[in-house]
Amino acid sequence: MELIKKGFIGAAVDCLGPDMGTNEQTMTWIKDTYMHIKGEQDINFEGCCTGKFLKQGGIAGRTESTGLGVYYAVRELLGYDSFCKKTGLTHGIKGKSFIVQGYGAVGYWASYFIAKDGGKITTIIEYNSAIHNADGFDVDDAKAYFTQHGTFKGYPHAKEIELNEPLKYLEKKADCLIPAAVEKSLHMGNADKI
Repeated sequence: MELIKKGFIGAAVDCLGPDMGTNEQTMTWIKDTYMHIKGEQDINFEGCCTGKFLKQGGIAGRTESTGLGVYYAVRELLGYDSFCKKTGLTHGIKGKSFIVQGYGAVGYWASYFIAKDGGKITTIIEYNSAIHNADGFDVDDAKAYFTQHGTFKGYPHAKEIELNEPLKYLEKKADCLIPAAVEKSLHMGNADKI
């Protein structure tokens, strides 16, 4: 309500999007609140935010869209001669190893599309645990396990599991690193090791 009163949100001003700690229900509440306050003045009231329930004006494909965007960015970078020359990598995703930090909506979907394109997700880092397997993981199986248990502790397909300092797994060897979690995971204290 405060954002609405100050004119900070709206389809033509700033369309809010879901982030950590929010979901379709949260975004639908935002749309409903905006509609009750500005609905008669703003014909595009449903556009005040994205990530709503489909039946409430949401868009099919929104959930995976950011992770798909990460996949497209990685795919494009690995298609540029100049990038591949600087990094010493070959073209394409196929056969490359990936570390994914954060296995929520962005990290999971980026992993899903990368694996579909032949990349290997060898390390997955979450806030409370990290797993590694040089042969790669089945991304759907790993997601189902984490969703059910809230941790990777005991994950049967991991060759290595870290529960005390999961961010140390940012330093594992891989071709590409996808930081898809909170900011400041890469910083002055660990940048030289990554």
